Amino acid sequence: MLVFVLNAGSSSLKYQLIDTKSKELKASGLVERIGIDGILKHEIGENKKITFELPIPTHKEAIELVLRILTNDETKVINSIDEIKAIGHRVVHGGEHFKESVLVNDEVIKKIEDLIPLAPLHNPANIMGVKICKELMPKVPNVVTFDTAFHQTMPMENFLYAVPYADYTEHHLRKYGFHGTSHYYVSQEAIKLLGDKKDSRVIVCHLGNGSSVCAVKDGQSIATSMGLTPLEGLVMGTRSGDIDAGVIPYLMEKKGLSHTQILDYLNKKSGILGVSGVSSDLREVIKASNDGDKRSQIAITMLCDRIKKYLCSYAGLMHGVDAICFTAGIGENSDLIREKVCEGLEFMGIEIDKTKNSTRAKGNHEISTKNSKTKIYVIPTNEELVIATDTDKIVRK
Repeated sequence: MLVFVLNAGSSSLKYQLIDTKSKELKASGLVERIGIDGILKHEIGENKKITFELPIPTHKEAIELVLRILTNDETKVINSIDEIKAIGHRVVHGGEHFKESVLVNDEVIKKIEDLIPLAPLHNPANIMGVKICKELMPKVPNVVTFDTAFHQTMPMENFLYAVPYADYTEHHLRKYGFHGTSHYYVSQEAIKLLGDKKDSRVIVCHLGNGSSVCAVKDGQSIATSMGLTPLEGLVMGTRSGDIDAGVIPYLMEKKGLSHTQILDYLNKKSGILGVSGVSSDLREVIKASNDGDKRSQIAITMLCDRIKKYLCSYAGLMHGVDAICFTAGIGENSDLIREKVCEGLEFMGIEIDKTKNSTRAKGNHEISTKNSKTKIYVIPTNEELVIATDTDKIVRK
């Protein structure tokens, strides 16, 4: 089945066209700066890359443009959009309503809209993508996959906050977790590499501009670092991660910030960018660190120590760990971060092979030493394949 996978953001649109039978990626791309000037970066398979710069006023016109490119003579990968049999959408927040991917209907859309207060930056754009596809391809079924769904297996003691219980029952205040599709895919790949081990204990480190760690016991999420929103947890590109709650009123008073301004401050001006003063791009911060910039060196140490803190915590929670997995942009590409995270954890049976770690390799690969009691893997994530596979299964039902 040919599945069109869509991830609609507020001013961007990521897409892939996947053949779920062969798992072939036929085309992929990213539309940026929607409503401004418009840039479309389109890839056919893994070899041909094309960039278009043209006005793209709305998301509807962006999707129409992508569909034309998929069927255009010069960039054609399918003869007609009628060959697309289903559309799979990424939705950030599914709350407690959705524990798995679902077929879209009016009730589903209404429930996602009800969750907008929990994800005001993401859910509106996700819903817009669904509605546009229903308008442009009314006969094609749509399926939504939620970032939060994989974490719905967390036990109550791991998702509650230590505030009055009524705040959970009345206001849905709890940890939801994110990056669930990635944590699911990577943990399943790790379990295969462990020989389909029963009662497996896997820790996945999804490290990118947004980052999270997840404890996966026997294939199920039991704890994760992100919380009610993606702000909690690790030090990220521009997000502060864990802070003392008292910091918020303190900064609001000292800097004269409103509640929306303090959230913007912690989400967009903090993290690696805030500490280093150089960039939110870790590659630039590492370069500055190598050139002797002290604040960049501190930012890198803070990042790695926070990841290490969660690794140790989750190993204790699961009474041990069979595999640690690194994935996403930083996790897959930064040997420095992987080495610094694992450094000093030999007492836990975690030993990284520096030669393997510094050698670039495609696909899943092990970077632990022969004597390491815990396997260490680099596993490229593939969230779009998970969405496409779920979409295929649900539509066939």
